[in-house]
Amino acid sequence: MTQAIKLLTALPQTQRERLMELAQEVSFAEDSRIFEAGGTADRFWVVRSGAVSLDQQVTPQQRVTVATLGAGDLLGWSWLFPPYKWDFGAEAFSAVRAYEFDAAAVLGLSVEDPLLGLSLVRIVAEILAHRLAMTRSKLMEHYASHGPV
Repeated sequence: MTQAIKLLTALPQTQRERLMELAQEVSFAEDSRIFEAGGTADRFWVVRSGAVSLDQQVTPQQRVTVATLGAGDLLGWSWLFPPYKWDFGAEAFSAVRAYEFDAAAVLGLSVEDPLLGLSLVRIVAEILAHRLAMTRSKLMEHYASHGPV
């Protein structure tokens, strides 16, 4: 399985410094909804502390947690790909502190600094590959213990 990639530590120092110029420090109270699936993805976060649950609504009454993110993890990648809508929902599992980035500003910086833009796309792709591998592993474990769905 691939190793978890942390966006800010994966970026070269000069690119990280440029990106961090756009960061805003934010916090979310425990149990607060950060975003809903289908909503406009116009920002993303890097978790500084706490835990965030990514979830999928499976029935009107039930959400299933598909991943839990912690310190250093990227929260939100839908801002990078059309149609710029969240694929999952996110909720603060505990009190969360994070760096928030405005997608339009980051995309503008990526046009101004194409090497930074390429680095961001590559790192986000690595993060997605890791999360896909984890999801695949969880599905295989579920199938092995519960049989066909």
